[in-house]
Amino acid sequence: MTIIQSILLGIVQGLTEFLPISSSGHLVIVPHLLGWDIPAGEGFIFNVLVQVATLVAVVAYFWKDLLAIGRAFLAGLVQRTPFADPQARLGWLILAASLPAGIIGLLIKDLVEQAFSSLIATGIFLLVTAGLLTIAERLGSRQRDLNSLTLSDALWIGLAQAIAIFPGVSRSGATITGGMLRGLQRAQAARFSFLMSIPIMLAAGLLAGLDLLEMPNFTSLLPVFIPGFISAAITGYLSIRWLLSYLTRRPLTVFVVYCLVLGLLSMGVGLFG
Repeated sequence: MTIIQSILLGIVQGLTEFLPISSSGHLVIVPHLLGWDIPAGEGFIFNVLVQVATLVAVVAYFWKDLLAIGRAFLAGLVQRTPFADPQARLGWLILAASLPAGIIGLLIKDLVEQAFSSLIATGIFLLVTAGLLTIAERLGSRQRDLNSLTLSDALWIGLAQAIAIFPGVSRSGATITGGMLRGLQRAQAARFSFLMSIPIMLAAGLLAGLDLLEMPNFTSLLPVFIPGFISAAITGYLSIRWLLSYLTRRPLTVFVVYCLVLGLLSMGVGLFG
C-alpha cells in the first residue's frame, strides 16, 4: 500500500463509517474498482487502524455527552440508583444495544470473513441497505426523542446493528432504521446510532489490536498507515456533524439511491468484470 492509497482509503472510511452507505462495503469496492492489489495482511492492519480512527472521531464529537453519561453512570452505581438519572439510563441502554452485534458477530465470524472477499455479496448487501432505509422512511413515525427510549427499543436497535456485520450493510443505516422503526426522529436515531457504535468499535479494536501485535511487520507499515488514520479521523468527525444537521431537515432518499446504484454496479463488476 502507498501513502496516497492510505489517505484515499482513510477518507473513504471516515466518510462512509457514519453516512448510511456502508464503510466495509466501500473498503471492498474501492480497491477493486481502482485496480489496487493490496496484500491481505496489509489490508487487515489498515482496516483495524482506520476503525480506531473513526472511534476517535465519534468520541471527539460526543465527548461532552460521554462525560455526562459517564459521570451519571458512576454516580448511579455508587448511590445504588443506576436508572434514576436520564444520562445514566442512556448509558445502560447504549450497553444493552451493543450486546446483540457482539454475540452474533462471534457466532458467524467465519461466514462474515468470507463475505468480505466477494464483490457480488457486497453489492447484494448494499441493496439490503437501500431496502432498510426505504422501510425506515415509509414506516417510521419519527415522533420520539432519546428521553423516551426503553430497553426493548435499545435491544431492537442492537439487533439491527447485528445485521451490519456483513460488508455492504451499513451499520449506521441499519441502526438508524431500527431507531426510526421504533418511532425516533431521524436525527435522534442517528445520535443514538453513533453513541452505540462506541462500545462495539472499542471491543473490535481491542480484539484486532491483539492480532496486530503478533504480526512481525506491523511497525514497519506505520509510516504508510498513519496518514490514512489521520484522514479517517478528520473526515469521520466532519461526516458526523454534517449528517446530524442534514437529517434534521431532509429524508434518507439520497442514500437509498446511492446504495442502489453502487450495489448494482458492484454486482455487475463482480459478475462480468
